[in-house]
Amino acid sequence: MTGFGKAEGHVADKKVHVELKSLNSKSLDLSTRIAPLYREKEMEIRGYLSKQLERGKVDFTLWVEKDATSATASINADMVGNYLRQIQDVSQAHGIAMDGADVWSVLVRMPDVVQTVAVEELSEEEWQEVFALVKVAAEELMQFRAQEGEALAEKFEKNLSRIEALMKEIEPFEKSRVEKIRQRLEERLAELTGVDYDRNRLEQELIYYIEKLDINEEKQRLTNHINYFRETMREGHGQGKKLGFIAQEMGREINTTGSKSNQAEMQNIVVMMKDELEQIKEQVLNVM
Repeated sequence: MTGFGKAEGHVADKKVHVELKSLNSKSLDLSTRIAPLYREKEMEIRGYLSKQLERGKVDFTLWVEKDATSATASINADMVGNYLRQIQDVSQAHGIAMDGADVWSVLVRMPDVVQTVAVEELSEEEWQEVFALVKVAAEELMQFRAQEGEALAEKFEKNLSRIEALMKEIEPFEKSRVEKIRQRLEERLAELTGVDYDRNRLEQELIYYIEKLDINEEKQRLTNHINYFRETMREGHGQGKKLGFIAQEMGREINTTGSKSNQAEMQNIVVMMKDELEQIKEQVLNVM
């Protein structure tokens, strides 16, 4: 789910910037910082991003660089008339001749005569241009995610293949341990001098004991889970949680194999299998 996307463009008299950053999260956690002019469109932005991005801790930023011409100056006519009347009254009372150019130069310096008014009305045409930039940034982020996903798929395949190889390395020890168990029990029984035992019953007990330690079912289920993991990866996006569940099931079979392994060599191999699986579990959190 890690990704980054950005877009920028000139809209009306402004340069608009859109940025999207995404990190791992079990669900969609979207935070936004939007320029005041476009805040009325926040719900529309959220709705679009929620549908496109689905999961991840996402930071969305939309900000503007305004050109110098984006603010226009206006003259307060009422204020000018008020000041002019007062100047005329004072001129008549004191017999001061009025010159139009001088009067105007005085008026424009008076407080609140010239006002700077920022143009902050959002037209539908402008919004469509800005929303197009939002789509470009989202698409770039999703492409980034797709590239990350391809790299993860290769990593997962290496981990799965390694687990399969380690599972085969267990087989020689698995076969030899049966005979070792038999020898160990017979040696212990031989130490019991003067004790007679039923050989047939011993064979039955050995079969029962060996069956309890048999890991063929665990190996078969683990193989099925590995194949299912691969099939799920090929199904496309939106499978992250499912892959996590499959990885948990793989862990159960590996743990059971470890608990049934009564040889150091087998247990060492199981530890290596667990290491490969942990790598999968860590990275599967980054899958949609």
